[in-house]
Amino acid sequence: MSSRRKARILAFQALYAWDAAGTELKELLQFSWMEAGKRELLDEESAAFTRLLVAGAIENIADVDAAIVAHLQNWSFERLKKVDLAILRMGTYSLLYQEDMPAQITIDEAIEIAKEYGAEDSFRFVNGVLDGIFKDSGRAKPERTILPTVPASPPSGGHEASR
Repeated sequence: MSSRRKARILAFQALYAWDAAGTELKELLQFSWMEAGKRELLDEESAAFTRLLVAGAIENIADVDAAIVAHLQNWSFERLKKVDLAILRMGTYSLLYQEDMPAQITIDEAIEIAKEYGAEDSFRFVNGVLDGIFKDSGRAKPERTILPTVPASPPSGGHEASR
């Protein structure tokens, strides 16, 4: 498992702890909520990326949650499962604020985490919401209409036209 995948899983877990148990940001960023043995095995790159995702999502929670709410169809924010919400918050933060991170990687990773930790169809829900947020974020490239190629002048058939 890549260090970025580990970091995203830890960020999702930290955001879940923040929402479900009210764990303070400082505590989350020190990983005191993790088992000591696992915390000792955490490499610095994964820890730094996790801290970035967690702190960023929480510091921008109003914008992150507003983007999620704007893309819920026939579903209220209050009814979201805490696992799905934590995954959505992590992915939404990344889509809105980490422009150097390819959106497809963010969405794919969130889908994989939802498959592993969410309910049976969570990954479809997460995919739909994050895809909508991405499309509305201004980062998505507009679809180009491909026009047929038209030669600059009609073919002459190998003969010069008479004047």
